[in-house]
Amino acid sequence: MAKNKVKYTCQHCGYESPKWMGKCPGCSSWNSLVEETVKQIKTKGMKESNYKSQEKATSILEIEGAKEPRILTEFKELDRVFGGGVVPGSLILVGGDPGIGKSTLLLQISHALVQKKCKVLYISGEESVKQLKLRADRLGVLSADLYVLCETNMDSIEEAVQHVEPDFLVIDSIQTVYQPMLESAPGSVSQVRECTSAFMRIAKNKGIATVLVGHVTKEGAIAGPRMLEHMVDCVLYFEGEKQHTFRILRAVKNRFGSTNEMGIFEMKELGLVEVNNPSELFLSERPLGVSGSIVVSSMEGTRPILVEIQALISSTNFPAPRRMTTGVDHNRLSLIMAVLEKRMGLFLQNQDAFLNVAGGVKLDEPAIDLALAVSIVSSFKDQPTRPYDVVCGEIGLTGEVRAVSRIEERVKEAQKLGFKRMIAPENSLKGWTPPVNIEIIGVRNVSQALEVALQ
Repeated sequence: MAKNKVKYTCQHCGYESPKWMGKCPGCSSWNSLVEETVKQIKTKGMKESNYKSQEKATSILEIEGAKEPRILTEFKELDRVFGGGVVPGSLILVGGDPGIGKSTLLLQISHALVQKKCKVLYISGEESVKQLKLRADRLGVLSADLYVLCETNMDSIEEAVQHVEPDFLVIDSIQTVYQPMLESAPGSVSQVRECTSAFMRIAKNKGIATVLVGHVTKEGAIAGPRMLEHMVDCVLYFEGEKQHTFRILRAVKNRFGSTNEMGIFEMKELGLVEVNNPSELFLSERPLGVSGSIVVSSMEGTRPILVEIQALISSTNFPAPRRMTTGVDHNRLSLIMAVLEKRMGLFLQNQDAFLNVAGGVKLDEPAIDLALAVSIVSSFKDQPTRPYDVVCGEIGLTGEVRAVSRIEERVKEAQKLGFKRMIAPENSLKGWTPPVNIEIIGVRNVSQALEVALQ
């Protein structure tokens, strides 16, 4: 009988070591290596050297191309994130903070697919069947083709899949499922890796669209090995502040569609409701005629979104001024303030800077740089901007304003919401005709943009 070996696996990155170490060499995390037992199974049969593959290489021109059929749901925001609907046989990973609404969203998706004559199997390892029934009653998603099961054993789950033969499978969550042949605890790196591999085989061989719910770490990343995100076809993050009712579903990986797409929902008493016009919703409570406030046009995937950026610049007596941001990378704030101080001659070294993106939205596009600069200078000089101005543009280290992509969509969204003027990079205005009802002002550097916005 083969002797079992012991290894130590990092629960954050999957690094394996034959002995225990306090600090993981892979991700530099402390006390993350956990002991696991490796079973040595002696295989019988031919040697690997005598094995001959039955598959042969085929020219790509000889392969018949087939367009992947998609299943549309009732949520247009969700279909946008998926790239046009759910693809049969795809493996999807959904992550988010506890209590953000992942289970609520998946139950509503399951009900929407049932209405499309699909059979859905919802397997939960964290809630009982009665708890799922109570939630389904509250959301009004009861249907005969929606099957629920409370199970964590991988073998039992495979038997349930063979018995029900669903078109859509939900696993809530992957950290609770365990493989009986492995001695490690559920949620460990080896268990998550093996169970995900099993669900990948089920999805590909049987053509079942499978959704895995993943826990997140305190940094917001999906718990488990990084290889988990490489194995799946689509990675979705469900984000939002608990103090706000808005929820954002963001795709960071999608083999069947565009990445960086975003769907916006609003949490209400009867579940999640999609927001068809998020720009109007984000600007509904915007104050007019105050300093430090400006509207920016940002692209999230293929959709333009207008949001308000607020800045507060106040003097401080401390030697190290504070730099705090919400919804924007604080390093970007420091960079913009350094450009303003060097190129515009503004003395900001003794000023605290607080920046906020209203509505709980996170912006990481370079096109918001010019709006950050305008809001900072507006608050610093206590000079309000025009209430019907929209700003977009990327700022370089020499103070130039660089061109942005999809300027036509940005202008149309601003015109639709009633804005009268847009300040944009001059190089982005070449080769197209702007609309008549909105004034487009092209600028080359930060100095010109501030002169126009604060006049």
